[in-house]
This record gives sequence, C-alpha cells and structure tokens, in this order.
Amino acid sequence: MLSLKEKDRPIVRKLLCAGCCVRCVLRFCCVGTSSAYRRSYQDLHKELLAFISEENSPQSHDASGEEKSSDAPPNKRMRIDEDSVTAAQTDSDICPVCLGVLQDFCDPSFAEQVSDAVKKQQYEFDSLVLTVSLPAQLSVREHSCWLHVKKEVREKSMCLGKDDVIQVKDAFKWAVQGKIGQELGAAVVANSPCEVSISFIHPETEEDCHFLYVAVFLSVSQSVFTRMAVVKALEKISEEKFSRHYPCPPKKANTRCTALDTTCLHTSVFIAGRYNKFSRELPQTPWVIDGERRMDGSVEELIAAPLLSSFRADGFNFSSSGREDVDVRTLGNGRPFAVELLNPHRAKFNRTEIKQLQETINQSSDKIRVRDLQIVTRDATSRMKEGEEEKTKTYSALIWTQKAIESPDLEFLANIKDLRIAQKTPLRVLHRRPLAVRQRLVHSMTTIYLDKHHFTLKLCTQAGTYIKEFVHGDFGRTKPNLCDLMKTDADILELDVESVDIDWPPAIPD
Repeated sequence: MLSLKEKDRPIVRKLLCAGCCVRCVLRFCCVGTSSAYRRSYQDLHKELLAFISEENSPQSHDASGEEKSSDAPPNKRMRIDEDSVTAAQTDSDICPVCLGVLQDFCDPSFAEQVSDAVKKQQYEFDSLVLTVSLPAQLSVREHSCWLHVKKEVREKSMCLGKDDVIQVKDAFKWAVQGKIGQELGAAVVANSPCEVSISFIHPETEEDCHFLYVAVFLSVSQSVFTRMAVVKALEKISEEKFSRHYPCPPKKANTRCTALDTTCLHTSVFIAGRYNKFSRELPQTPWVIDGERRMDGSVEELIAAPLLSSFRADGFNFSSSGREDVDVRTLGNGRPFAVELLNPHRAKFNRTEIKQLQETINQSSDKIRVRDLQIVTRDATSRMKEGEEEKTKTYSALIWTQKAIESPDLEFLANIKDLRIAQKTPLRVLHRRPLAVRQRLVHSMTTIYLDKHHFTLKLCTQAGTYIKEFVHGDFGRTKPNLCDLMKTDADILELDVESVDIDWPPAIPD
C-alpha cells in the first residue's frame, strides 16, 4: 500500500487530470519510500485510481471515526473527476513533467539495456553508483507543476514546499538502480568508485527555458541554460511573472526523452612504490625538445606500461618526489613515485598479484627497478609531495678541480655544517620554472680523495637543492658554491642520488 494521506487526495486527482505519470504523482505527494517507485506502473496506476475514488464525506464515518456502510451512490462531482482522470491518461501517455523518464525507463527492460551496455565495456567491479543527467527544461516543468499543485494546496490551507517534492533524479534512481545492480551482480553504494552514467535529452522542449532569457537572464547569453543556471533563475522569478510566460500545468509533449548511450567510468586507482634508475641515458619522463622525441623510453613509461595493461586503464599520470636529470642515477632505496591510472576497467588486485606485477616491471628492463609496489589512496599521495621540500636527500658526486689538490685540501669540507646557500633558478631549467631565488641548506659533506684533480663528494642536503649548480656555481647564480669554498674552478662529472629520505610509501617486506 502507498503511504498516502487524506490531504493527498486532491493533489493526486489534480495531477492525474493534468496527465502526470504515477511516479510524478507520488513525488508531489512527497512519498519518500523508495520501494513505492520500484512497483510496476500498472499497479501504481490502479492503486491511485482506487485511492481517489474512495468516499471521503464526513457521513461515511460515525462519531467514533469508524467507517459506516452506505448504499448511497457516489456523488456527481466524483464521477466527473474520475472521467477527467481517465481522459487525461488516454489522451497522451507521456508525462508533461518528467517527459517519460519515470515511465518506460523505469521498466526492467531498460535496466537490462543499461546492464548490457556496461557489460560490453568489460569492467570488473563489485559495487556501483548510478548518476543521472536530465534536460534543463525538466526543472522548468517541475516548477510549473509545483505552482499548479500549490494553488490547490493553498486553497485547502495546506503547505507544499518545493524542497519537499521528491526530485526526478532520486525517483528514477530508486526505481532502477537496484535492478541494474542485480543484473550486474554489484551492490549499489553511494561512495562506489565505479560510476554508471545515464543521460537524457529532449530536443522537442529545449525552448522551454528560453523565456528565462528575457525574464531573468536579460543580457546573458542563452548558452548559460545549464540545469544549474535554470534552477537559480527559477529561484529569482516570481510566481506571477513565471505564470505569465509559462503555462501551469506544463503543456504536454509529443515525444519522450531519449536516453543517450550508457557510459561507465571507474575512478582513478593510485599505485605507489619506489624506483631505482641505473642508466645515465634514461630520462624520467619522455624527453621532447622542439616537438622532437629524444632518447627512447623513460622511467615513467617503463613503469606504467605493465600497469596500464594489467589494470586495462585508459591512461595514466606519473608523479614522483622530485626528479633526477637524464644522466643521474637513483640508487639506494629509490625514489618514491605514484601512478594515477585513469578509468581502470579492472581495479581489484590482491597482494600476490601486485607482487607479480612488480616482478613484471623489473624483468622488462635492466635500466630500472621498482620496490614496495602497492595500491594507495589519492589522499596518501599528498605525503609524497609534502616531502619534496621538507625532507633531506643524499648524493654522491664525482668532482673535477682545475687546481691540483691533495687529500688534506678536502678535510675542511667535513667541518662545514648546515651551509645556507642562495640559488637562482638554474639556466638549464629556466625555460620551465619561474625565476626565483631559493634558500637551501647543505647539511653536511664528506669526501673521498681519488687523485690530484678528482674526488668523490658525498652530500646531505635539503630537498630541492640543485647539486650541479652548487658545485660549479652556474655563473655565479648559486652563492656560495664549491668553487668559492675551494678557491678553484670545479665541475661535476657524475652524480648519483643515494637516498630520498621520505618514509613513504610504507616498506613491504620481501
């Protein structure tokens, strides 16, 4: 049974006479029970007709409130109303308010159609959320019908707030999302990462919104007729002004809404880990200069290719805690990275499968190696970026000096602690980074003497320090620099990143 009250009876009669579908009738009666909208159209229609044909006169109840039996025939006014309802339902079966969205599209056959479309896209998921896009003109028709009902309610000293009316979108979801979930073997949950989208259009009534151009928008272009813009415009327009421009109730349409192709979209999956780079001829990202690709392959492509294949994703975004130059190796425990996989068709992997995926990446090339591969949340990746400027990194550099040196000439470097340097944006990256002066700390330095013109310099620095520029000075753009400290020209021949001291992602035992 529908949870309708006596006060709903005139509303039901008025809406059915206006040609509204049964589910729109329930909406304007503020029926918030989702199961009511899942019932068949025929059953709902039959029950509503029975509801308005019940006798309501005070004489049908005794003083105790009990219904009295009566052999009196139904009054003439009631017969006229019933005839009007029947005529309204047979003249046109297209609801003037929802334009058919809550009619045939709520049948099990449409749920099967949506499910088949999703199955063809070959997604793997165990839950889904249904999203619905409706034509903007439905908001105008809803407003018109609300004003139509509001007049009836006002005459009976009752109140019907517009926000009390169940939205078309909600009623449609209540009617079909359970059937779609059942067809796909998936639970319907609000926070599901898998989104099934259904969009409706109705070209015949697109001009329904055009009166708002004059009434509200004035000089604003008609291109602003989005659903949200229409809703805001309806909040501004007076009842009297609306009624002058648009009929209440809304006029009937000759065609139903059209459902566009069903789309399925899975929210991004994030994969994190740490990578080592062993080659001095491998860029972190594809190296393109003046539109021309230089060097084959990159760290991100070597990592992402097996992930794209396994997750069947449409694309990816790669990020890491800093980046090394093409001729710099990353050793030690590696550099933290994260890969955002866009619209993956498969998202569920157990720990064993992720470990196998890590091995696939490592066996694909001897230029890189990954460790601690794992699925993480979007929020967790922010920890990697937070550490870019806050944490420390250690480096090993092969240094050449113009002046001949001996081992004692290097000893003073070990005594320098927390050396503050000022670095202008290096010339080599000025094309992609803004000009600025950045203050950085060189926490400590140790040396290993090799010969009269070469030594190994090990540094622990603040993240974000340009090591090459600290060594050679970058034409005086880094102050102080190693040349200043040693009072000789110096250059860096090789550079390795030995550690990126960020405790993320969590280590995974072998």
